[in-house]
Amino acid sequence: MNIAIYNLDSEVTNAALQELFTPFGPVASAEIALDAFTGVSRGFGQIVMDDETAALNAIRSLHDTEFKGLQLSVQEAPEKKEQLGSYKVGTGPVRVYKFRKN
Repeated sequence: MNIAIYNLDSEVTNAALQELFTPFGPVASAEIALDAFTGVSRGFGQIVMDDETAALNAIRSLHDTEFKGLQLSVQEAPEKKEQLGSYKVGTGPVRVYKFRKN
């Protein structure tokens, strides 16, 4: 099960996040989102736990708790939407813009 963690301190590492969730069961992966340009934490991360019971227990236990001076928001991660392409999305007609010649 994928777990989303929000409101993380910028000093929290992947290892610290994994260590926080390890008492509830085995953690398959722990990843903090980093800014692409600065490499600094964006304040949220994701945990993957294979045992769904342990994951739900971790969510209940850690939601609204304090970690490194900030109150965490822990919840089941939303499903990722798959984009079908980088062009028009939807079922309506495509309007072509025609440039005028002066």
